[in-house]
Amino acid sequence: MAAPERYLLAGDARFPNSRYPVLVYRSVAGAIGAVGTQRAAGFEQLFARHGWPAAWRNGLYGEHHYHSTAHEALGVYEGWVQARLGGERGQLVRLEAGDVVVIPAGVAHCNEGQSKDFRVVGAYPRGTEMDMNYGQPRERPAADRRIAAVPLPEQDPVFGVEGALLELWRSAGA
Repeated sequence: MAAPERYLLAGDARFPNSRYPVLVYRSVAGAIGAVGTQRAAGFEQLFARHGWPAAWRNGLYGEHHYHSTAHEALGVYEGWVQARLGGERGQLVRLEAGDVVVIPAGVAHCNEGQSKDFRVVGAYPRGTEMDMNYGQPRERPAADRRIAAVPLPEQDPVFGVEGALLELWRSAGA
């Protein structure tokens, strides 16, 4: 099990971001042994097995947004995307077919370019539902309170109880 890439993104006046790092797992598709739309089903099964039931298949919004009520896992099953994490001045990360990104509640994310065939599976920890926030002044401080109330997931969406998420996020929350 390879360690995930980590991106710790500070908040600003527009986006709260998180004390928890964004995690990027590379080439997870090899672990699920699937390609194309079969890869989508493989991600859905993997996420569900670890308590993150898949909620949708589609793309990634081209507008900066964040969720204040749930963490999010995205499994890229086709193509690639240039994802901006943390707002306009945040980290640009290229995600390719087979990669998974785990985004803590409050972290802004946005599509800044993609291949024509880009597709992703989105999932949230069981028992949570996502909302949409766009960095508008009226969203806060209520969004900050909701983010603080989002529980840590019971498992890493990729590696379950053995995954890096639990250790990394628990130590960041201390």
